[in-house]
Amino acid sequence: MSAISKPVSMGISAQERATRQKAIDFARASVELEGFTLSPEVEAINQRYIDGELSGDEHITAIRALHDPT
Repeated sequence: MSAISKPVSMGISAQERATRQKAIDFARASVELEGFTLSPEVEAINQRYIDGELSGDEHITAIRALHDPT
């Protein structure tokens, strides 16, 4: 069996997808511990990042654009 991860959507590996999912889950839990919830719009952007449709920089830019559209 090969140690190479199989690619998933948009050219990221399964390992990268899992890493992204873990980071988003951690961030979501942190926000929830502070008494807040993420909006459906933010969750949709997060999912695009997890799926490999957005890079890290694009993810941050998209989240910021929701709150500062200028």
